[in-house]
Amino acid sequence: MLNTDPIFNTDNISNENTSFNIQSRVISNEGYTYNYDYDSLQSNKETLPGSTDEYVKDDNELNEKLRISIIGLGYVGSVSCACFSSLGHRVIGVDADHEKVDSINQGISPIVEPNLGSLLKEGHQNKRLTATNDINQAILDSDITLISVGTPSNKDGSCNLDYLKNATKQIAQTLSTKNTYHLVVFRSTIPPTTTKNVLIPILEEYSNKIIGKDIGICFNPEFLRESTAIDDFYHPPKTVIGAIDDRSAEYGKKLYNSIDKNIIITSIEAAEFVKYIDNTWHALKVSFGNEVGRICKAMAVDSHQVMDIFLRDKKLNISPYYLKPGFAFGGSCLPKDTRGIVHMAQQNHVNIPIIEHINQSNADHIEHTINLISQLNVVRIGVIGLTFKSDTDDLRESPSLALLKRLLISGYDIQFYDPIINSERILDQDPLINQLLNDARCNDVLELVDNNQAIVITHKKKYTEQIARMSPKDKHIIDVVHLENNLPESDHYHGLCW
Repeated sequence: MLNTDPIFNTDNISNENTSFNIQSRVISNEGYTYNYDYDSLQSNKETLPGSTDEYVKDDNELNEKLRISIIGLGYVGSVSCACFSSLGHRVIGVDADHEKVDSINQGISPIVEPNLGSLLKEGHQNKRLTATNDINQAILDSDITLISVGTPSNKDGSCNLDYLKNATKQIAQTLSTKNTYHLVVFRSTIPPTTTKNVLIPILEEYSNKIIGKDIGICFNPEFLRESTAIDDFYHPPKTVIGAIDDRSAEYGKKLYNSIDKNIIITSIEAAEFVKYIDNTWHALKVSFGNEVGRICKAMAVDSHQVMDIFLRDKKLNISPYYLKPGFAFGGSCLPKDTRGIVHMAQQNHVNIPIIEHINQSNADHIEHTINLISQLNVVRIGVIGLTFKSDTDDLRESPSLALLKRLLISGYDIQFYDPIINSERILDQDPLINQLLNDARCNDVLELVDNNQAIVITHKKKYTEQIARMSPKDKHIIDVVHLENNLPESDHYHGLCW
């Protein structure tokens, strides 16, 4: 089985003061040195385009040159051809467009991208890089095939897979005549499960080979930005390889061992989806910053000064904090201040659709929890944790309390347990609702578990993890805080959005 334990070290590597000297290529990557003029290699020190630090590779890694075919010579394919050939690998670019093929074969860039032309020229001169229209021969002359064909949007926003399916079929037909192991690496942006449900069946049907035994499969999303693609290749923010098995993963890692020590090995589906999440997050960041800018300008505040201060917070603002899927937010600050900034925008006639819909999205998340519970065919529900988060007595805009009220109003028999909330607390301004909620109090968590068919856990504590793990199998556990990664898999455990 493939080991999919993720590696979370994706710290950015500084690339300040980088230069591209064709005669002296050096790149920094946490103390390692690369020399990419393999034909004249005199020692185990390498140099690559980028900076001034050195990286020493072991002899086995130095001596291993891969034979790579790259299908599709658009933006990603052309950059990949140039950079992989600069690492000493033998690269064959493939495209149906004769002009692109001719450009690569003359060492000329078919696209506008800084420093790409010099790398293509060197690959051509060193005879490590060629291009062809003959996909069959390219596959037969290589051991790894990278597929980087376009997957444009359809009118409805869905992903057009026509080019990718056609390329996969041609690869499979060629592999049917090949007797050695071949790794197929998909790089085109596609929705999760596409490789498993669409592309692998095509490979199996037209190759008559056994996936895993004869053909390895990886999905390797690219994170190249136009105008900085060469630097991004050698200084990747992360390298992600989704693989069907360990053999595919280990073979795929050989592509990047010389430029990234912290390659992330994961499932095919996670690798497919992370590109969408990255780009959506980047789009959200741009739009959020612009909405802040519009409000600031309307109120005569320096938006860059505000955001410069905002960005100095590496603990909460620019960090993994708040980004893991979990329950809705609450408390005295986030809901109130979000409403406040929306009001300020309205007063100044500024349209901020993203920020304006944040609280609605939060309310929808509570509704999502209700919908999950409604599918369980239960009547008696216990909620463990009522404050907006653990280790506080703050009930202001608590999503747990909002959930309890919704369950009560929807006709469920409810109980809650929270040792911090005493009987004197007002849980709702409506006297009747307040009385009904207080009547639902349970002072013994084990009694709550015994009394109810479903248990909603909203606080992440050791005792709640024990309850999730050790409750009788006839009790539904609804986990809205992602208690831990290794809870027993069963039909009675329900993660809110995992």
